[in-house]
Amino acid sequence: MDSKRPNQQQMLPFTRGGGGESLLSPGQGVEGPVTPPEIESPAASAAMMEALCSSRNLSQAIRRVIANKGAAGVDGMTVNELEAHWRRHGPKIVDQLLSDEYRPAPVKRVEIPKPDGGVRKLGIPTVVDRVIQQAVMQMLQPIWEPTFSTHSYGFRPNRSAHQAVEAARGHIARGRSWVVDIDLEKFFDRVNHDKLMRAVHGRIPDPRVVKLIRAYLNAGVMENGLVTPSEEGTPQGGPLSPLLSNIVLDELDKELEKRGHAFVRYADDCNIYVKSESAGKRVMESVSRFITGKLKLKVNQSKSAVSKPSKRKFLGFTITEQKARVLISVKVIQRFKDRIRELTTRGRSADKIIEDLNVYLRGWAGYFVITEAHWDMRDLDGWIRRRLRALAWRAWRTPRKRYRELTRRGVSGWQAIRMVRYHKNPWGVSRLPALATALPNRMWHDRLGLV
Repeated sequence: MDSKRPNQQQMLPFTRGGGGESLLSPGQGVEGPVTPPEIESPAASAAMMEALCSSRNLSQAIRRVIANKGAAGVDGMTVNELEAHWRRHGPKIVDQLLSDEYRPAPVKRVEIPKPDGGVRKLGIPTVVDRVIQQAVMQMLQPIWEPTFSTHSYGFRPNRSAHQAVEAARGHIARGRSWVVDIDLEKFFDRVNHDKLMRAVHGRIPDPRVVKLIRAYLNAGVMENGLVTPSEEGTPQGGPLSPLLSNIVLDELDKELEKRGHAFVRYADDCNIYVKSESAGKRVMESVSRFITGKLKLKVNQSKSAVSKPSKRKFLGFTITEQKARVLISVKVIQRFKDRIRELTTRGRSADKIIEDLNVYLRGWAGYFVITEAHWDMRDLDGWIRRRLRALAWRAWRTPRKRYRELTRRGVSGWQAIRMVRYHKNPWGVSRLPALATALPNRMWHDRLGLV
């Protein structure tokens, strides 16, 4: 917070103490796509492993893993220890890779709650394995990237969720007012290894690299001290997993293109846009058969549907049929409010609450900035200020203190008496004009620095 702001804690005494939990939980070690190092035609030679192990490729991978931070794997090593460890053991690891003797460690199982219920299982590789996976990804990405579908937007360089939403909006604006929303059930857990490896083997001439990728698929999962073999799936949490998922689903993209469908895919979220409900039902049936029979994956029937786009959520947004307007999903707004409630609980200082709110709000607003529902943003701003005013009312606690705080902040004596005497519910008080006079918008934004 700005050191020039005088005694903010006394101005708005939410609590006497300061501490509070950090807003963001530790990262889970997912390294994103990067610009690959300039290595001469690695696919044209069987010496791809030598290119993979080049100092330039590995140095870039190490920098990427350190920049992404992330949790430790089963060996407990953190990214802060990586550089020192690699100086000591890097040459040996490279020798093992070149001689086809390197064996990945099992991934660490981590479960995180899904917004809509249930849990998402992540597999966190060791830091060293993240470096090697990142190095492999940097080699493979330039091989596959030029051949991926233009309708695929997830986990690809220079592509984003915003672009996917805009592509969906374009299909709807052109009159495709029904969506076939296909959800793949536990996609990352169900990827068929043999099918994936056939696709990989077809483009990678170096058997050592092929064997290394297979070793990562089969490395197993450590949970509660026990290692479980991996017979299918590609664990979420490693740098290589997003690229492998795109390789698997590229076959779906090519099939949809061959059929002439208007579609958008972001990772395992696939929306196909059609002109009528009957056409949507036919597409749902035929594409589901292809996914089950050809890709050996399963469609989640409870989460898949043929519907109007305004009734479905895609990457946190809904799109109206009329004028194809991009709005924030109702469920997303509800989760937003739930998170704000968590961040504005009693027992923490005003400074800490504002600091944590700002971190969350910047990230949230940065993602949802493309919405055309600006009234939602205004309403949420007002709702947040009401939460903070209710929190201040609770913090003042006694009638005497409430009266003193109100009157010294510009509320007339008779208004202060009425508020203290007749209004007991803090949330109800927070909407009264008198409390807005005492705690005006400019105080939150100009003096306390609320985004």
